[in-house]
Amino acid sequence: MSQGLTYRQATQADLLTLCELGQTLNTLHHQARPDIYSDATEQVERDEPHWLPSLTTATQAAFLAESCGKGVGFITVQVGEPCSPLMQPLRACRVGSVCVLEALRGQGIGRTLMAMAQRWAIEQGATDMRLTVWAFNEPALRLYEEIGYEIRALEMGKRLN
Repeated sequence: MSQGLTYRQATQADLLTLCELGQTLNTLHHQARPDIYSDATEQVERDEPHWLPSLTTATQAAFLAESCGKGVGFITVQVGEPCSPLMQPLRACRVGSVCVLEALRGQGIGRTLMAMAQRWAIEQGATDMRLTVWAFNEPALRLYEEIGYEIRALEMGKRLN
């Protein structure tokens, strides 16, 4: 892993950093699915409503990877319990987004962020970790499988126009 990397739980003061880093995710997802995702923007404040709950809600969190004080990656997570009588009452943690700057991928940043998310989930009483990943995101699929995630369900879709 790269020298000089630090990791910490993000705070509301990091909102703009998440918005800026999130442009990497916007670009990746928009290129693969422009029918669903908006493209990156220079007006990164546009994305504040999306990231803010991860920094201000008790059942959510974000963790930030920094190099020399500059954000280079993050992860968002949320804990909750099903509210249906058809589901077992287990507390689960859902990974929302994982982002690492392209130039720093493959150096263990994503793994470290995933481990931080897992520790946080355990502290919150979660007994299960979950995430959704697009089939086009092969590097993410490999990482998740390498750290023990398994395919449990497949989401299917159909365009109606």
